[in-house]
Amino acid sequence: MRSDSGMVTVEAALAMTAFVVVLGVALAAVGAVTDQLRCTDAAREAARLTARGEPDRGRSAAARIAPRGARVAIQVDGDTIAVDVDAAPAGGLLPGVRVRGQAFAVAEPGGGDR
Repeated sequence: MRSDSGMVTVEAALAMTAFVVVLGVALAAVGAVTDQLRCTDAAREAARLTARGEPDRGRSAAARIAPRGARVAIQVDGDTIAVDVDAAPAGGLLPGVRVRGQAFAVAEPGGGDR
């Protein structure tokens, strides 16, 4: 919108700014959902490989699948395996928000040392 003098009105400038902010938040939210799915996939793969007796390979696979900077924790208690993958979504664009994926498995017989 332009006034008679050809300048953008304050209302139009505020509307454009609000649109850009809402678009940025929406894109960050989509990124957070994607990163949460990646955390879940990484945890599932680490649990599966650890259950087969390959915990180092599981940790390596989880690190490749998970978002950058994710923390991978594998806990083995007897034949029960729990994997937790935790990360800041979208490279930290949403301060204070963390995404997390968990997976559980039971060790396979003859899976080797854990």
